[in-house]
Amino acid sequence: MFPVDVLVVGLGPGGGSAARIAAEGGARVLAVERRAAVGEPVQCAEFIPLPMGCHARDAAVYCQPITGMSTYLPSGVRHDSDFPGIMIHRGAFDRAIARQAERAGARLWTGTTLVGLDPVARVARVRQRGGMTSVTYRLLVAADGPHSSVAAHLGLPALELVQTRQYTVPLLKVHAETDIWLSGDYPGGYAWLFPKKGEANLGLGIDKRLTPDLKAPLDALHRTLVREGRVGAKILRRTGGAIPVGGLRGVLVHGEVLFVGDAAGLTHPITGGGIAPAVISGERAGGAAVAYLQGEDGALVDYDEEIRDLYQPGLDRAVARRRELIAAWRVSALDQDAPHRRGWIAFPEYLQDPPAREPGSHTPAPTTEERIPI
Repeated sequence: MFPVDVLVVGLGPGGGSAARIAAEGGARVLAVERRAAVGEPVQCAEFIPLPMGCHARDAAVYCQPITGMSTYLPSGVRHDSDFPGIMIHRGAFDRAIARQAERAGARLWTGTTLVGLDPVARVARVRQRGGMTSVTYRLLVAADGPHSSVAAHLGLPALELVQTRQYTVPLLKVHAETDIWLSGDYPGGYAWLFPKKGEANLGLGIDKRLTPDLKAPLDALHRTLVREGRVGAKILRRTGGAIPVGGLRGVLVHGEVLFVGDAAGLTHPITGGGIAPAVISGERAGGAAVAYLQGEDGALVDYDEEIRDLYQPGLDRAVARRRELIAAWRVSALDQDAPHRRGWIAFPEYLQDPPAREPGSHTPAPTTEERIPI
């Protein structure tokens, strides 16, 4: 048996942040990561909003500033908006947070897979190259992404997902904005071009229940941008992954298990942005863990309520807008611009008339997090 106070499963930005805060609070922390190297492979468009800039001060993390966002509607109309941020090197970003956790006293095990979980006895079985280890914990933080193995071991339902595919290509013209394409060709998602100095991340997200093929539309967009002289034909790297789009999990706290980041369903269902809420929820979970270990019985309930207060209104709106967009795609509306304007964060229509809720309930005004959801 390997005893710890806090076991963190997953060392993305949410898990690393939880491990750091818990370790700084004096807890014995073990964080396990199934991948051999933290942050690799990168499955991200690598944009963070300006409030996350404090995590990008390291030269290895920071790539370039982003001044705004250009959105292309199905009609071809371009809309420019003020969504500044920072392009980062995501692998280095995750590793920088993990190093902070390690310096605070957390123990990190990479190449370690969760294979069993007994939430009653609070015992986790993990597999490493050297064999199996049983870890006893007082509290567990599930930061293991959209396909959370912790959730599966607890018998919790899987999250609704959109699949993504991304190429890194040469960028032929200096560019300081993110580009977004909205189209019926990308049902359940959108396409993007995010610049990284001499390169760019070109990708798309699609609900594969509506259109199973991601390669053909991405290749078509790539060819268009090559013809326009914006990017090179060579594909430098390929990646992809899953993004939760169904909103928050039904439970964020399951006994002595706290869910953070993608595993909690905190990824924005419209933009797919999840780095900022992963870091914030990880930090709050780490703080809740310390409080719980110090005898504050309500600390875990407080964590659930705090995260829901912070993100639930924006996520509820985004889930409702996704439903509206999917309905518009299914009926092949002649005017695709209107539903896309209502369904994308850059347009004022997105925040107009809140989505329908249960009778007697109340939808708060848009929060800061909802206005900057990426």
